[in-house]
Amino acid sequence: MKIVLSPAKSLNFDKALPVNQYSEMIFLKEASLVHEALINKKPEQLVELMDISENLAQLNWERNQTRDLSNLSLLNARPSVYAFDGDVYTGLDVYTLPVGQVKKMQDSLRILSGLYGFLKPLDLIQPYRLEMGTKLSVGTQKDLYAFWKEKVTHALNEELENDSLLINLASQEYFGVVDVKKLKVPVITPEFKDFKEGKLKIISFFAKKARGLMVRYILDHDIQDIEGLKGFNYDGYLFDASLSTNHKLVFTR
Repeated sequence: MKIVLSPAKSLNFDKALPVNQYSEMIFLKEASLVHEALINKKPEQLVELMDISENLAQLNWERNQTRDLSNLSLLNARPSVYAFDGDVYTGLDVYTLPVGQVKKMQDSLRILSGLYGFLKPLDLIQPYRLEMGTKLSVGTQKDLYAFWKEKVTHALNEELENDSLLINLASQEYFGVVDVKKLKVPVITPEFKDFKEGKLKIISFFAKKARGLMVRYILDHDIQDIEGLKGFNYDGYLFDASLSTNHKLVFTR
């Protein structure tokens, strides 16, 4: 089973790491090309390109100027899953993951990224902000989707067995970089809804956290099939067969 997840805008490069293991990303050369497309953007250009505040633009301009992908180590970088710090990663709560399950996570979880493309949890990264939907041209490619789609889809197919599952827990923005028609296995997409004002709704904050919780559930219970996924019950969610289809599993609370 492979699980695809979005990254997070929020980062934490200060918290003590529970492991000293790390790996090297497969798209280091390609990430360097994206970095080169970013490095000449001035702060005021980043404000417009990324729709961010002047303060965030200044911070990310500084990140872009100091980033060095040629010699990544634990001294200047951090395993990706321990660097991201948003709602999804609150749900995953990776710092409490038993060390014995880290290899399982490394084998099964893949994180999509506008800068790095396709990351394993222990792949070393340096601080950045670059959403997949950013209209940044890289070489002859008009945007990040055009630059990454074929590469990311091929990388996923290389890892997928013909009888395995691909669990999509990424946002629409990030999963849009995957060419689903070219995947050799079906995609299973969990969806999380909450009752609010008498109606079932997808509430962004809760849905993001639930995606991380689902990853944690898969790791905690060594889930290998769809029936196992349907047993997800963290944080009060339960599978709703009446709202689900073969490829969309809906969980409500």
